Amino acid sequence: MTDTPPDRLSTNPKSPYFDAAVLERNVGVRFKGVEKTNVEEYCVSEGWVRLSVGTAKDRAGNPMTIKLQGPVEPYFREE
Repeated sequence: MTDTPPDRLSTNPKSPYFDAAVLERNVGVRFKGVEKTNVEEYCVSEGWVRLSVGTAKDRAGNPMTIKLQGPVEPYFREE
């Protein structure tokens, strides 16, 4: 494994960008310089994050999300 997180990553197992091995390494995300803990998906090259909004769920039982644009900095947290 490399020391840089992937360009795009999702926490949803149904997504093609889901990678359990990378998620086990405890990935953190800074969005606009602030660490976010409710990130569902991110893309560094396109500059966006998808954040879960509260505890609301959609019809399929997935968390409601909002997509925000801005600089994204993923990193591996120290253990």
